[in-house]
Amino acid sequence: MKAISVQLAALLVSTAAVAQTRPVVVELFTSQGCSSCPPADALLGELAKRPDVIALGFHVTYWDGMAWRDPFGRAESTERQQSYDRRLTGGQAYTPQMVIEGSEDVVGSHREAVLNAVRAANPVALAAVAFAPDGHSVAIGGGTAAAANVLLARYALSRRTEVKGGENASRALVDTNAVTALTALGVWNGQPASFPIEPPGPGEGVAVLVQAADGRILGAAATENSATSPRPAPKA
Repeated sequence: MKAISVQLAALLVSTAAVAQTRPVVVELFTSQGCSSCPPADALLGELAKRPDVIALGFHVTYWDGMAWRDPFGRAESTERQQSYDRRLTGGQAYTPQMVIEGSEDVVGSHREAVLNAVRAANPVALAAVAFAPDGHSVAIGGGTAAAANVLLARYALSRRTEVKGGENASRALVDTNAVTALTALGVWNGQPASFPIEPPGPGEGVAVLVQAADGRILGAAATENSATSPRPAPKA
C-alpha cells in the first residue's frame, strides 16, 4: 500500500463530496457450456450499458468438459460463487445466477426479478473509489466501516465465441464484461489508501470493489478502454 499523492488525495476529496451513491454492482455467474445462460448473458450486456451499474460476468468452471471448455472459465470465479452461495443459497450453486451488491441472488435469466433487484439496491459509497488520471493507481477514501478486501476485476468488454461443443454447440455467443482475472489488491481498514494497478488495455475494463467480509459491497468504481484491437481472447 502506498502513500496517497497530493493530486489523488484532492481527487478523493472531490469524489467523496459527490459519491454518496455509486453504481450498483451486478455479478453474473455463467458458462458457455450452460444452455440456459445466453439470455442472462444478453441481460448483463444490457445492464453494462447503464451508467448506474457495474456489470461483471464471472464464468465458472464446473460446466467444462470434454465437449467444450469455456475460454473465460476461471477457478477464482467458481470460488467466488461458492463463497456467495454459502451465505445466500445454503451452498446451492447454479447458473445463471446474478448476485446484486454481494447480498442478494436472483436467477440471471429472470429479467423482471433482476431489474427489480437492481432498482431496489441502495448502493451507498461507504468507501469512495477513485482512479488516478493516468489509470496507474486507485485510491480508497476514509470511512467508518470495518476492514474490507479491495479487489480488482479485469474484464473483456465484448467477445464473440463460436462454440464447438456442449449444450451450446454451433452457437455464436457474445459475452459482455467477461472477467479474465480477479486479484486482491489489499485490505482497506477505514483509512485513506492507494494501490498501484495496471490500466485497462484496448477492449478491456477494470473494476475495483471494496467488499466486506459478509459480502456487502462498500465501494466500487470501474474504468474502461474502448479502443479497438483488444488483446486475444483466452483459448479454450
